[in-house]
Order: sequence, then C-alpha cells, then structure tokens
Amino acid sequence: MITRRGFLRFIGGSILSVAALSAYAAGIEPMLLTHVKRYALTPPHWPDGLKLRIVALADIHACRPWMTPERIASLVEDANALQPDVIVLLGDYIAGMPLVTGPVTPSQWASALSDLKAPLGVLSILGNHDWWADGFAQRAGAGPTVAGKALEKVGIPVLENDVVRLEKDGHGVWIAGLADQLALLPTRDRPGFTGLDDLDGTLAKVSDASPIILLAHEPDIFPKVPWRVSLTLSG
Repeated sequence: MITRRGFLRFIGGSILSVAALSAYAAGIEPMLLTHVKRYALTPPHWPDGLKLRIVALADIHACRPWMTPERIASLVEDANALQPDVIVLLGDYIAGMPLVTGPVTPSQWASALSDLKAPLGVLSILGNHDWWADGFAQRAGAGPTVAGKALEKVGIPVLENDVVRLEKDGHGVWIAGLADQLALLPTRDRPGFTGLDDLDGTLAKVSDASPIILLAHEPDIFPKVPWRVSLTLSG
C-alpha cells in the first residue's frame, strides 16, 4: 500500500518496480522528500521476462502554500527522471481542506501534470476529495467531475470502473481503475457515504489472462480484491 506519508518511495525489483510520489495534505511534509526504499516484487500471475516500472503519484491536494503549480511541476520532473514505463495518478488532486493561503485551480494542477511522460502512457483515477469538492457532481450523484474533466482536457484518461490493456516486450498487462468508494457525501436521502465503485463490473472487462494491476484510491477495497489481481495500488 502506498501511504500519504511516502512523498517519494521507490520500489525496485527484478520483475516489477513501482515508484510512488505521494503528498501529505498539510504541514511541512508536502515539502519534503523522504528516503528511498527498494523492494523485490514477484506478483502472482506475473509473466516471466516482463519487467515493468510504474510511477504512482497520489494525494497531491493542490493548494497554496503546500502544493503549488511549481511544486507539482517539480514532482513531475522527479517522476519523469525515474524513467517509468507507465505513470498512474491515484486521486485527490483537489485540496479538500480550509487551511490554505490560496487555491490552485484544476486547470493549473492539470496543466502541471500534463508534462508527465511515459512510453506506455499516463492513467488516472479520482479520489474522495475530487468528488466531495464538486457540488454539481454531489447533487447529481454522478460525474463528470471538475477534476475528471481537467485531467481529460490535458490528455490524461480517467478510469472510472474501466480498464486499459498495455503491452510491453510482447506481454500484455491490464490497468484497472476503480471509481471512488466514498464518492458521495451523506444527505437526507442518502445516509452514509456512497461509493461509485464496481469491482466486479470493472474486472469483467478484462478479456484475457494477462496480469491485472488495480488502481483504487482507498485501500479499503483490499479484502474484496480477488486473487486474479496481481497488484493493487492505492492513494
């Protein structure tokens, strides 16, 4: 699991490597770069000979003074320098907190993220704050969200209960993106938080035996993830 406290965590292995750039939402920690850790990963159902490097960014919470467009641009530079095969964004681009000196608009943070580069592409999911801060989506009980539209506008696909098949070195690998599990806030007619996630429906879109990497903003889904999924990444 990738935690919010891990600003830069590199997981390296002979078969699969993952680099995580995640930002703490408040305080000094968003401005710090933590130490580097390396792990050898051998996910289940992983093809022999397939080496895949993933960079994952989570919980940017764009705002001033903690996570300015300039700071996000610096993260993007660090991510690109890791030379990933694919980059995944794990949600919570919007600040979602009042203790800020100024906003960073969706167009500003999305523009900074648009410079992410990887041969197999950049893919994203949304987080709870991307939904909670969107009054129209809350009232509608559905998307599109402002955050989702900002990402799509700069060419970053948003996977909402959807999958994409990638190929490297003659091997296929599926990236499955889950919609947020806490997307809708409680209302008079909707007691409790309501998720828009559909794990079974998402995985049903996988059409061959290639390994699956699941993107899910909240790690709460872990107990329900079937053995068929090789790796789950969460913000």
